[in-house]
Amino acid sequence: MQASTPGPTAARPAQVDPYPVLVVHNTYQQRGGEDTVVEAEVSLLRQHGHTVYEYRRNNDDIKQMPYADAALQALWSRRTTRDLAALIQTHQPALVHVHNSFPLVSPSVYWAVAQHRLPVVQTLHNFRLICPQAMLLRDGKVCEDCVGKLPWRAVQHACYRGSTTQSLVAASVLQGHRLLGTWQNKVTRYIALNDFCRERFIAGGLPAERIHVKPNFIDLPSAAPQRRNGFLFVGRLSAEKGLKTLALAMRQSHPECRLTVIGSGPEAGQIEGQARIEMLGQQPRDKVIEAMRSATAVVVPSIWYEAFPLVIVEAQACGTPVICSRIGAMPSLVAHGETGLHFNPGDATDLADTLNWAQANPEAMAGMAHRARAHYEQHLTSASNYRQLRSIYDDAINAVPGGHGN
Repeated sequence: MQASTPGPTAARPAQVDPYPVLVVHNTYQQRGGEDTVVEAEVSLLRQHGHTVYEYRRNNDDIKQMPYADAALQALWSRRTTRDLAALIQTHQPALVHVHNSFPLVSPSVYWAVAQHRLPVVQTLHNFRLICPQAMLLRDGKVCEDCVGKLPWRAVQHACYRGSTTQSLVAASVLQGHRLLGTWQNKVTRYIALNDFCRERFIAGGLPAERIHVKPNFIDLPSAAPQRRNGFLFVGRLSAEKGLKTLALAMRQSHPECRLTVIGSGPEAGQIEGQARIEMLGQQPRDKVIEAMRSATAVVVPSIWYEAFPLVIVEAQACGTPVICSRIGAMPSLVAHGETGLHFNPGDATDLADTLNWAQANPEAMAGMAHRARAHYEQHLTSASNYRQLRSIYDDAINAVPGGHGN
């Protein structure tokens, strides 16, 4: 593949403050927290006066494509480069912010932006730029075999969707753009969601000096205290979320422990039909928030390196403690004994003991609830997040010769 040399572009008019932003996102077939975060950031920018243009591709389109076409687009999409060129020429944004580019947008987005000498910011919602499977997870355990290395093991073990062919595509995208210098040279600034993730990306070869840290956020006003009872799980019912551990822990827990489960997914069978567990399926956001505000704690039993689970932000905004696995970034997001409790990942007995303690100590949990809301108000509100995002944007713009602010 021959990369294009950046050519001349029309002179950009002086930008007004706040400046226009182009947001790029490849939406998923099953809506998740990442899609919610993108929408929240777009809304946040508009609330602060930015004109926001959006370029989206939807993974539902893959169903209509021959497999070979989808695979080639994952590596380099002519449609993306063509569409981005037209959008930039028409709207003259000061900056392009990319969220997910896999598979249809493709890393060609960075090259398209570079042709117009615009800064590009990439949020690292998962580990795809250092792991073809994107979760650093294999056979139910954390795996870093491909971090900073040729990702052949991902193909050998069919890490992506259990398919050797699809794993080869994902690995080719990662390694191909390493060789092209895309990750090193075509992204002006990266956003990692916490310090733990930042360190993993540095170990995987991304340039440390370009990686900023900014958490996810939500806007949620405080509410009157409610009577709290029972535990709550919210999320996709999939293996990496620790559903097997949660099901076993509930079997071992005290008979007074109750669990409500909100969500759907392939691992529902691990937990449905079990005593003391109520399955509500998918619920609208207002119902989720209502359930969080009345729960003793939200349980996050994940067995992978969650980057920054939105459910933790939502729980803390609701003033609800979080009981989470002691893995990855989560111990830094939930202070043990202060805003929630930790247990060993994949250890059902340890989780059961933690649930029993929480059930038996309502006053201690009430104190954690108060501190969880205080932590949210100090660190995870939209006002705090906009200040951080704007600082990253300004830094990216000032790093590009001829950009806004130069």
